[in-house]
Parts: sequence; structure tokens; C-alpha cells
Amino acid sequence: MPARDAYDAVIVGGGHNGLVAAAYLARAGRSVLVLERLGATGGAAVSTRPFAGVDARLSRYSYLVSLLPRKIVDELGLRFAVRKRSISSYTPVTRDGRAGGLLVGGGESRTRESFARLTGSQAEYASWLRFYEATARVAERVFPTLTEPLPSRGELRERIADEAAWRMLFEEPLGVAVEKHFADDLVRGVVLTDALIGTFADAHDPSLQQNRCFLYHVIGGGTGDWDVPVGGMGALTDALAAAARGAGAEIVTGHEVLRVDSDGRAAEVAYRTDSAEGRIAARHVLVNASPEALAGLLGEQPPAPAEGAQLKVNMLLKRLPRLKDTSVDPREAFAGTFHIAEGYGQLATAHAEAAAGGLPTAPPSEIYCHSLTDPSILAPELAASGHHTLTLFGLHTPARLFREDNDGQRERLLTATLAQLDAHLAEPLADCLALDADGRPCIEAKTPLDLERELRLPGGNIFHRDLAFPHAQEGAGRWGTGTTRANVQLCGAGAVRGGGVSGIPGHNAAMAVLEDLGSG
Repeated sequence: MPARDAYDAVIVGGGHNGLVAAAYLARAGRSVLVLERLGATGGAAVSTRPFAGVDARLSRYSYLVSLLPRKIVDELGLRFAVRKRSISSYTPVTRDGRAGGLLVGGGESRTRESFARLTGSQAEYASWLRFYEATARVAERVFPTLTEPLPSRGELRERIADEAAWRMLFEEPLGVAVEKHFADDLVRGVVLTDALIGTFADAHDPSLQQNRCFLYHVIGGGTGDWDVPVGGMGALTDALAAAARGAGAEIVTGHEVLRVDSDGRAAEVAYRTDSAEGRIAARHVLVNASPEALAGLLGEQPPAPAEGAQLKVNMLLKRLPRLKDTSVDPREAFAGTFHIAEGYGQLATAHAEAAAGGLPTAPPSEIYCHSLTDPSILAPELAASGHHTLTLFGLHTPARLFREDNDGQRERLLTATLAQLDAHLAEPLADCLALDADGRPCIEAKTPLDLERELRLPGGNIFHRDLAFPHAQEGAGRWGTGTTRANVQLCGAGAVRGGGVSGIPGHNAAMAVLEDLGSG
């Protein structure tokens, strides 16, 4: 139970952003209480052993790190590390009856040769370099702003100082730039996939949802690299919880917050446990939950419903499968992002089919193998015997497709998705799956509705709502975490510059609170 009846700050939710905020506020000498509904902290950034009797700790929900600023790791003194993947991506394809693929990574010469084999010339690779040189310039200039007060749209444009890149990313549908820069359908698809992670949109969607998703996927760390968390994602949230507690924050689990009453100057938080109810006074409240949950706590009109659009599959293999493309080692192909059914035309077809109300006939997805980069998540005997994890993330499967029959649709989608992978394997994936202690294959799949039920992600949306461009937005306040109450901050993924495992909303909400406390 909480040790006090009043705090400088009460944080609702012990996910990674809430823990970041707690650590910063406690380190500043403020009294801090974190109330977590579940029995443990971490939210979606956790490591678990999902398969009975098998000692493999998988990053069950969130699984890669790109947007976490080094600034947060250093300032909080986190004992946490990431490792670079040796390969960026591999995309298998069959052309003219021959199995091949596009390998990006393993050195500049190998990447150049792979493009030439796929496309027949050096032109596409030259375009690739020009395109990503432009996004790299944007990343270098935008990423540092994410932990600063929000710039205006004009200020961000001036900071980027590249009108062509600004137009490509902030004004025109991304499909315009993809089609302008690239001719090969497969190359176009590989580029576009970063715009569709958890985002149900077409390349030419006038809302620019795809642009916003793409931007956050190419600016992380100022490089756009997506790295492997050593020890799994739970290693990060464990380190954050330790940092928060070490600085003096209280963290209590099994406490579900029911309501937040605030007049803008003082607040009261009502909660319940399995055996009791209580109320806590606070000068500030930080809500590490969705905008929908925030509205419910404040008794306000909820925002428009959010909708997720992904399939998440976790697997443990007794060995990596052999590939039909014998020019690449499976240990390299699966080390990066292994793209499946993600040609440009295939992505458009899948979106159109889902928009019409059906599961995609050829579901697009991407896979990577955590244990190739970080074998520490496996028990030594599993690693020694060649076992490996696989994480699959499927695209273009909006929550609406599962409302009437979640279990049946999950099974049908999983079957169709694995069939697309099997088409590029020299042996069925099913033959490579490890078995748990009960003799069942080590595979689990989660639809948007499963994520909604397990994590309270609205509609299963991994970003809590549509991503926003990282500049000033109405009502978001100076740090992008403001709400309708001056002393209530939104520090979850739904804040401006939220989404992904970044800690940025937690940092920014804490900065907003410290500014107010410093002036109060």
C-alpha cells in the first residue's frame, strides 16, 4: 500500500514511460508514487516465458529499440544496453522461377551486389543511397528535438533546412516519393513497410498517417537504426524500475486507478485493489495510459476510437529453417528484418482487401531473430543446441476484422501468414518449431483485440492513437504532454512524440511537471 496520503506526483501506470517520469521526478527530490494495475511493472515492454517449461525469455509485445534517447539512459544511469543487428533486412523473392532475394547489410559491397542481382543494374542502389541520405539528414536534425519543448511547425521546417525532404515527409503522401525514387516493386515495398508498422494506411493516404509512421521509424537515435535490447525488453523496464526506486519513488502494483479529480491546481486519485479502495492527493498526476483511458479517468468525452492493425507472433525454434535462396545463410537472413509478401503491389492489395472487410489473401509480415544477436535470452542448453526465437509482426490486419470471431480469424490469419513464409523456405516452418513441456508447438499469436484485452491498448493500437508529427499541436502544451487540466500530464504513447519504446513522453511529462513545480 502507498506509504503516504499525498505526493508531489502520482503516476498512473507503470509502463516504461511512467517509470521514466518517476525516475526523473524522484531524482529531482519530488515525492512520487506509481500506481500499476497489473502485478508487475513494464506494460508492453516486458520479457516473459510464454511457453510452458521452456526457459526462453521473449520480448512478448514490444521487441526492438530505436527511439530511446541515449540522453535518458545516461541521465538515469540505467544498466541497459542494445546491440546492433549485423544485417538490416533480407527480402526473399522468386523471379523467373528462381529463388533469390534482396540483402541489405553485411557491408556496402554485398548490398550493392544484391541490388544489382535483383534489378540488373546499379541505378536502384544509387537511388536507395540518395533517398536514405535525405532521411538521415532529417533524422540528425529532428531526433534531438524530441526531448526539447515542442517546436512550431515552422521552426521544425527551418531546423530540417531541406525543402525537398520536408515536402517528401511532411506534405506529400509518401507513395509519391517512393514511386519517384524507385522503380523495382520489391525495393519500393521494402521502403514502404516502415510506414505501415501498426498503421493501416495506403501509400497515398491523404491523411499522411503513413508519413508520420515512416518518420518515427527512420529518425531513431539520429540514424534510424533498430537495435536489439540485451536481455530482452524486460531488461529496460527492470532497469527503469530500479532507477525510480533507487531515487526514492514508490511503486505499488495491483492498484487500479478509477478516477482522477483535478481543478488544475490540486488533484485526487481514486484507486482500488483486490481488497480495498483508497484515495491519494497529488499536486500533479501523470497518466501513462491511452488518451481514451485518460478521458475516462477525468470523466470527459472520449476521443475518436483508435484501431490497431497488426498480428504479433512469438515462436521458439529448435533450429532455423533452410531457405530456397541458397545464396544467403539463414543466420544472416533472419538476423535483420525478414520481409514476407511485402512487395509494393502486394502491400497495396493487402490494404485494399482488408479495407473491403476481408483478411489479406497474402498477409504481409516481417520477422527477426532476437537470439542471433543476443543469445542471453535463452537458457545455455537451448542456445547450445541451436534453438532460436522468431518474432513476426504482421501488417494490414485492422481490429475490425476480428470483432465477430477473434479466435477463428486469428487462426486463419496465422495459417495464411505462415504459408507466405513457407513459400520461401526449403522446409516447412512447422518442422522447426520447438515443443513445450506439454508437447505443444512453441508458437503464440496475438491480434489487435488480444492486445486490447491484455494491455488495454485501445483497439489494439500500439501507438494508442494515430501518430502526430513532432511539432506543436493544439492542446498539447509546451512539452507535448498537456491535457485539459493544467496539473495532469499524458505521459503515454498517445502524447505528441509518443509511440515506440522511447521513454520520450515520460521524460517530457516530467520536465513539464518540474517546470511547474519550480515556478509554484
